Amino acid sequence: MLPQLIRKQEGTCCPAAHTSECWEVRGFLGWSASGGHGFPPQAAWLGINIFLFTYYFLYFDRDVRYFYTRAILGSALAWARASAKCLNFNSMLILLPVCRNLLSFLRGTCSCCRRTLRKQLDHNLTFHKLVAYTLALLTAVHTIAHLFNLERYNQSQQATDRSLPTVLSDMHLQGSNKWLNPIHSNQTTVEYVAFTTIPGLTGVIITLALILMVTSSTEFIRRNYFEVFWYTHHLFVIYFIGLVIHGVAGLVRGQTDESVEEVHPHRCARYLTQKEENCWHNCCKEPEFGSIPAEVGSSAMATAVTSPSLALRMLQPWLHPTFCFPQSWKWVLAPVILYIFERLLRVWRARQKVVVTKVVMHPARVLELQMQKKGFRMEVGQYIFVNCPAISLLEWHPFTLTSAPEEDYFSIHIRAAGDWTDSLIDAFQQQNPKMPRIEVDGPFGTASEDVFQYEVAMLVGAGIGVTPFASILKSIWYKFQQDDQTLKTKKIYFYWLCRDTEAFTWFNDLLASLEQKMAESGKADFLTYRLFLTGWNTSIANNVALRFDTPTDTVTGLRHKTIFGRPMWNSEFAAVAAAHPRSVVGVFLCGPGALAKSLQKSCHQYSSLDPRKVQFYFNKENF
Repeated sequence: MLPQLIRKQEGTCCPAAHTSECWEVRGFLGWSASGGHGFPPQAAWLGINIFLFTYYFLYFDRDVRYFYTRAILGSALAWARASAKCLNFNSMLILLPVCRNLLSFLRGTCSCCRRTLRKQLDHNLTFHKLVAYTLALLTAVHTIAHLFNLERYNQSQQATDRSLPTVLSDMHLQGSNKWLNPIHSNQTTVEYVAFTTIPGLTGVIITLALILMVTSSTEFIRRNYFEVFWYTHHLFVIYFIGLVIHGVAGLVRGQTDESVEEVHPHRCARYLTQKEENCWHNCCKEPEFGSIPAEVGSSAMATAVTSPSLALRMLQPWLHPTFCFPQSWKWVLAPVILYIFERLLRVWRARQKVVVTKVVMHPARVLELQMQKKGFRMEVGQYIFVNCPAISLLEWHPFTLTSAPEEDYFSIHIRAAGDWTDSLIDAFQQQNPKMPRIEVDGPFGTASEDVFQYEVAMLVGAGIGVTPFASILKSIWYKFQQDDQTLKTKKIYFYWLCRDTEAFTWFNDLLASLEQKMAESGKADFLTYRLFLTGWNTSIANNVALRFDTPTDTVTGLRHKTIFGRPMWNSEFAAVAAAHPRSVVGVFLCGPGALAKSLQKSCHQYSSLDPRKVQFYFNKENF
């Protein structure tokens, strides 16, 4: 889990979009494009985890160099080492999904790739959480296995019989390289080893850091105690430092290659417990042991340099364990460096001057800020992070851009949805000559960027979740103004669900302008929009009934009448499928999780099995 300078519940998607559904780790099949098209990358991730665990489990469970180690520890050795390899792999991945600049770059460079490949970038936070939960599970397995190992080390040291584990535990008396059991005294306890050795102490610290990061990431903590979430997530620094030095002492050891060749355990193990007084053959020699590292160290690299098969040898540090100092840093070095550059870029970009050119207060406590920033370039549907140092130096909040790329400013709409947004709105409502300073980081890409890649688009916004689609609709207006012939999209269906009538006033002027411009351009059928009022009283219903025959809507003043209630999505999707039987339809949502489930289900249901016929692709905003 990585530090996010954001407070999820106050973004410009409607508040319900930031409920636990937004943070739910979806099933594997649910990640792929709406119809399950393509091979999801998470299947590759799962396959690699299974391969690593199986490979290293069998390796440590069968390799002859760990014959004597298994005599003391049993199968717990394999469980500990296999989980350690998977921990390294997932620790390498945990930082990548929160490198937002990297994701935006990949989204831009993959503009010509298959849409199913680009769509996977929209699940970055879901993948981040899945990897984090996997790390927690693997840490539990690794910790429990080593607790068993320590207990068996202690039992072998305490035993007084002439069994093989007992004899191996007493070999520290024969010389410095002879010992296999790290517990050399009958007075040493498991707790002492856990808290006084480097592997034990760093293991405890790593585990505590991970527990704090995972538990503080719950929806309740993020919403009500954001600072707790933010500070504890920065324990990832301690996690990575501890991971790198965790295996320095090398408490778990195996037989050296030279010793295996000279005193093979399958041939000589029985002589350790039944040694003759006048022993003369090779098996009378004591075996020697060395540390098991996290990876191969410098000795293997030195061999690789002198080897004629250089390429093969260079791959060994990643797959084949021998003895030397731990090399977990090889797994995490590149992602850590990448993340450091990511954070430095964010800090530098956030410190650039932002000028607030216009402040508009809309009904229902919705604040519109129009801003300018040197070098700022955006695409439709993108979002930015906003910080107001006068309110909080730490809190950065995501807001979807509501302006179009063709405009000379960028704008956001902020609804009062918590203490930070309330404070920001109050600060701009005050009649002070000097407005609060605003810092902006971004823009960052989202699924809505792909809207013009589809022949037909269905845009669904709930409440202030309309904001990404405001940017799209504005851009369409400019394209009609400029008679843009490159526009691939031929039809847009726009659905806006609101609980109260005041919300409709936010973008009435924009919709009215679009109606007029499309009629003048002879493309009145390009945009079909439906406005749904999900909350009303008797007074509103009576007023609408009395003016039902008027040419414009009573609630909005637009030509299309407001519909009372919720959409019948089966009817809507069936109508779109019938109107566009051979089109690729992009379905875009900024709204609550329950609505996302309903739309995703409809996408699956109404996508044809024949790839030449209508296909629905579901896209959801995820900050």
